[in-house]
Amino acid sequence: MSDKKLITIFLLCLLQSLMTFAQQKQTTYCNPVNLDYGYTPIPNFATQGKHRATADPVIVNYKGDYYLFSTNQWGYWWSPDLSNWNFVSKSFLRPEHKVYDDLCAPSVWIQGDTMLVFGSTYSRNFPIWMSTNPKGNEWKEAVHDFDIGGWDPAHFVDDDGKLYMYNGSSNVYPLYGIELNRKTFQPIGTRKELLLLNPDRFGWQRFGENLDNTFLDPFMEGAWMTKYNGKYYLQYGAPATEFSGYADGVAIGKTPLGPFEHQSLPFSYKPGGFARGAGHGATFQDNWKNYWHVSTMVLGIKNNFERRIGIWPAGFDKDDVMYMDAAFGDYPHYLPNKASDHLKSGFTGWMLLNYNKPVSVSSTLGNYNANNAVDESIRTYWSAASDKKGEWIQSDLGTLSTVNAVQINYADQDAAFLGKQQDTYHQYKLWYSADGRNWKILADKSSNKKDVPHDYVELQNPVKARFIKLENVHMPTGKFAISGLRVFGNSNLSKPAPVKDFIILRTEKDKRSAWIRWQMSEDAYAYNIYLGTDPDKLYNCIMVHNANEYWFKGMDKEKTYYYSIEAINESGVSERTKVQAVN
Repeated sequence: MSDKKLITIFLLCLLQSLMTFAQQKQTTYCNPVNLDYGYTPIPNFATQGKHRATADPVIVNYKGDYYLFSTNQWGYWWSPDLSNWNFVSKSFLRPEHKVYDDLCAPSVWIQGDTMLVFGSTYSRNFPIWMSTNPKGNEWKEAVHDFDIGGWDPAHFVDDDGKLYMYNGSSNVYPLYGIELNRKTFQPIGTRKELLLLNPDRFGWQRFGENLDNTFLDPFMEGAWMTKYNGKYYLQYGAPATEFSGYADGVAIGKTPLGPFEHQSLPFSYKPGGFARGAGHGATFQDNWKNYWHVSTMVLGIKNNFERRIGIWPAGFDKDDVMYMDAAFGDYPHYLPNKASDHLKSGFTGWMLLNYNKPVSVSSTLGNYNANNAVDESIRTYWSAASDKKGEWIQSDLGTLSTVNAVQINYADQDAAFLGKQQDTYHQYKLWYSADGRNWKILADKSSNKKDVPHDYVELQNPVKARFIKLENVHMPTGKFAISGLRVFGNSNLSKPAPVKDFIILRTEKDKRSAWIRWQMSEDAYAYNIYLGTDPDKLYNCIMVHNANEYWFKGMDKEKTYYYSIEAINESGVSERTKVQAVN
């Protein structure tokens, strides 16, 4: 064979390989973000079981790639597309820093052509780090000791080049702001008090899972600043990271240091669904200038600070109101690939097909029962009796359905690790069947070498299936345990009918609270409640499963509220009810 023919064959094979790669590239994602999360490094936090944990994320867009930093990961990630994340191992502590918290709640910002990083500290000897090649892990100190320090810091470079820092994490003290010299990073003047919570007016700021404010006063933390159309949007996390209602509020000012006025509702809010919470985060833009928000999601089982990360579409409407789209916020959404209107949902329309459907398993450890894997709560899980190859879990969708994607959420049962681990991996086989007897491979990851605790498999070619089976091949540590085997697509059912008898009861006794009721739908497994302080801006959404009531205690007592509801089943959503005003 001639050299010319060999070259031609090689080029054809290369082209075919590149085409296959392009075809396999995912166009969607599903929260929680599928990162190789480190395990808590703090022994006192692992007394009820070693577990993965991170929080307080920041994403910055640097030279067309996305860089993600979060608490106690001993490094950071970068991604070209918000889907495939690459970990870079890096400690930001010096030998004299005798603490566990390596970059706890970090501040990350871009100044000119340089990325800068600073971690939370109450001390006076932490450095500010700088890099012009973070992908290559090349860092040096911009400042050896940042003398004024700050917990939950955030830095912001204004259009005029001035640099500001915001910080604070307390249920007593406010958020603070100060201008810094952008060359020396020395403070200009003293910190200014910027903002306090006002739970007596804003119900969502009350402490507790039930917003009862009886145990502690609420916390305000995790500042972030975004400038839009000449206004300054100071974002903050509240009321506490342990709870489903953990959210990011926003207050708006005309200058970087205020004064600021609270927006009535949190803009980043996700108190319902599979993985709850959307607090202490950061707002960034993709390569097409679309806004996104990344924030903390709550587990809180083995420790209060057991958490994950989620990403949601965000933006500003025509009236400069800042919003985040959390409707179907842990269902498949489209990844960015062009300039988009985030007021139009990026949800794929792929519905959850196996909520509370029958489950079969190879074995069960104690009370970690099989149906915990399909109950739409990341806080509960099924565990097999071992981590052996061949342990399995099988989900019956109830009817032959079109399957577009599967999310596999692993749980930590008898994990052995503390701190960030590398070179660990999950391996499994995913099967599908129309009748429960004849099986075909849906995805074979028996050679996978990645750590994928929230693996998300988008199918290039949807399949017809009634049964989905997950078979273990290898676990990185602990038992084979699943908090959510979530199958997405569409069934052959009709969409649900509109909800009937939707009622919102609000009394003068406490106008921050409402008792919301509706008639149960026989053809629905969940409901989305939409609400806002303007009939055309129902930006907050709460997903409720298998119930006909919800206590919402997050209102601004001085505002009229507007509500609507839709029913959800395996084939789609109903029409929303007529928007109701509640005074």
